[in-house]
Amino acid sequence: MRAILALCFVLAVTTHAADIFLTGATIYASPDQPPLADSVVVIHGNRISRVGPRASVPIPKDARIVDCSGKSITAGFWNSHVHILTPGLLHAGAASPAELDSQLDEMLNRWGFTTVFDIASLLENTLALRRRIESGEIRGPRILTVGEPLWTKAPVYVRDFLEANHIPMPAVATPQEAAARVRALAKQAVDGIKLFTGSVQGGGQVANMPLDLVRAATAEAHRHHLPVFAHPQNTAGLDAAIDGGVDILAHTVPQSPPWTPELSARIKAAHMALIPTLTLFDVEARKDGASDGAREELIEKVVDELRVFSQAGGEVIFGTDVGYTDHFDTAMEFALMSRAGMSFRQILASLTTVPAKRFGYSGHSGRIADGMDADLVVLNGNPADDATALSKINLVIRGGKILYPAH
Repeated sequence: MRAILALCFVLAVTTHAADIFLTGATIYASPDQPPLADSVVVIHGNRISRVGPRASVPIPKDARIVDCSGKSITAGFWNSHVHILTPGLLHAGAASPAELDSQLDEMLNRWGFTTVFDIASLLENTLALRRRIESGEIRGPRILTVGEPLWTKAPVYVRDFLEANHIPMPAVATPQEAAARVRALAKQAVDGIKLFTGSVQGGGQVANMPLDLVRAATAEAHRHHLPVFAHPQNTAGLDAAIDGGVDILAHTVPQSPPWTPELSARIKAAHMALIPTLTLFDVEARKDGASDGAREELIEKVVDELRVFSQAGGEVIFGTDVGYTDHFDTAMEFALMSRAGMSFRQILASLTTVPAKRFGYSGHSGRIADGMDADLVVLNGNPADDATALSKINLVIRGGKILYPAH
């Protein structure tokens, strides 16, 4: 703890400080590289300046050292399915730094997330939060956002929230309206577009987005070089996403029939990635008062979808749907991904290299290497032994500065 506090002080009060040496850890520089035991990461400003075995990295006598012996270091994590919609973040322009720091710590920082993709929120509020983070006023991850999503009918579970907070999110009814909405969002500097290709309604009904709307919105988004996420609720919504050119599925789809290798191959051929959000379905089942048996059946359904997709070589991106759910602990998600047959290296890739490449950041994010962003996670254990070690965070650094714990 003393070492952590010393590092917090150094990184907080100096802009061009002497290099920081994280020593003695097992370093997972990239999911496809062997670990480096008893190694060193050198931080210079907001970048990594050197990585290697302790014996090959000269350490000056007056160096600022943080002893990470017995720990593991990975690149900073991406959470590519969050929502900036919690009460603690809804008034980001006016809330105090202490309030925002507390909420970001609870929801994101303490779990190792140095970059997040918000895939449905109030754009003006999310941009205000992003500005305050980037100014250094508050501690938080890099935020990418889609702003307000597109749907043909609002999902039943958000209507009361929208009404209570006087938030207008109008539906789109034609391809022309969908394309116009995407153009308007692009002008406001969003980083992606979110479509509800399936929107759950009362009585178990689903409003599926017609294929011509999906194609119009996706084509317009791609003209602006924006990735498109889809929330499918059933087979029709899944088909619309695949045939409409969507880039990322925001969830597995428990209301569809069991996934087959043929379906997974079709998704893969469409160059689509999947964000499983497995824990979400446990949270929702508990909220609905489902029996243990029914809940386990639902969990096994989505775990099996991920298993089939992953075995087919599909691209998996980590995400948890926090902000919609308040289950912030990531341990269950890692356990369920392991249950689906994903190796710890595949899970680590879903947290680092895969999203960095998918969203155009691989030149400076997702790996531990010379010149890369000094976005790092120090773990208390070794994820090669147990993937849930990825949730046991000791220290998080973003851009060479402490993100968590607070100093």
